[in-house]
Amino acid sequence: MHKTLIVTNDFPPRPGGIQAFLHNMALRLDPDRVVVYASTWKHSAEGREATAAFDAEQPFTVVRDRTTMLLPTPRVTRRAVSLLREHGCESVWFGAAAPLGLMGPALRRAGARRLVATTHGHEAGWAQLPAARQLLRRIGEGTDTLTYLGEYTRSRIASAVTERAAARMVQLPPGVDEKTFHPGSGGAEVRARLGLTDRPVVVCVSRLVPRKGQDTLIEAMPGILAEVPDAVLLIVGGGPYEADLRALAAATGVADSVVFTGAVPWSELPAHYGAGDVFAMPCRTRRGGLDVEGLGIVYLEASATGLPVVAGDSGGAPDAVLDGETGWVVRGGDPAAAADRIVPLLKDPDLRARMGAAGRAWVEEKWRWDLLANRLRELL
Repeated sequence: MHKTLIVTNDFPPRPGGIQAFLHNMALRLDPDRVVVYASTWKHSAEGREATAAFDAEQPFTVVRDRTTMLLPTPRVTRRAVSLLREHGCESVWFGAAAPLGLMGPALRRAGARRLVATTHGHEAGWAQLPAARQLLRRIGEGTDTLTYLGEYTRSRIASAVTERAAARMVQLPPGVDEKTFHPGSGGAEVRARLGLTDRPVVVCVSRLVPRKGQDTLIEAMPGILAEVPDAVLLIVGGGPYEADLRALAAATGVADSVVFTGAVPWSELPAHYGAGDVFAMPCRTRRGGLDVEGLGIVYLEASATGLPVVAGDSGGAPDAVLDGETGWVVRGGDPAAAADRIVPLLKDPDLRARMGAAGRAWVEEKWRWDLLANRLRELL
């Protein structure tokens, strides 16, 4: 692999799925051949301290820009070019193609031999807007490879770029650490701590934002409780939608059957998945297709933990489920549809075990980080 400059806004300690994706990939590359150029997370003293501590722990070099949002401005482009030359990098990986991939031609002129730009859900949204489509087209022409998460995002983005760029697209989804997420991850301890030991648990692990569908699960709870009276919904994660979700649980009359954990440290996430009997996140597409699920790594982490999953039909989420085998895909935003799939799983332990085992096997076969990191090395 060429020595590689990773240019990204999305890098820990800033939380999020793309951040975890890039970090996990970077950790599986040769640390002597990786330099990360990333935005600053927060300018607060707490944010600076957390960022400095995180960067010091990494086996590779991390360079932080002074801004909290990297954009392909002339100043940022000059800094990226300088880092490329200073560290002798021959390849560049843009952690998110839009908009940072617009720096591709300048980095090519500076000596980069390989330019790889990764696309996520937001690029699929860009593909629907005329001006943004033109920018995606430029990014496709200015890089060697655009990567995509799954068929949904590929088809949307391919429609916006040239045929030549579309033909060079390669799938590179996030992976799952099957040694971290596994059926014995500590779920019993979490259940005991939360007082849920003897209750059937539907767990949702995600940021609390409208697209993810936690509100749909809350609205589904009356129907679930009618069939499984002691069921509980365990909502794991923090986010701006929490107050609305708590109010909805009270208004729906199910507050006693909904448990909010708030934000959970990454190290404790596997155990929180394991606290569930069923994983559900019935995500939905919003804002006319601009707010869409790119893939949904949480479904695969739940599968690795041995849980059946109930996913929404937003964007690429169905790519993370073998419908009818590892779980089910339901119409996002439909509480009745979610309840119709969750109730049979709560009632039938054999069905749960069968789907959970199929999901675990699928992750081991197709979604391991080491397999996907090898694909990235080849691209670089």
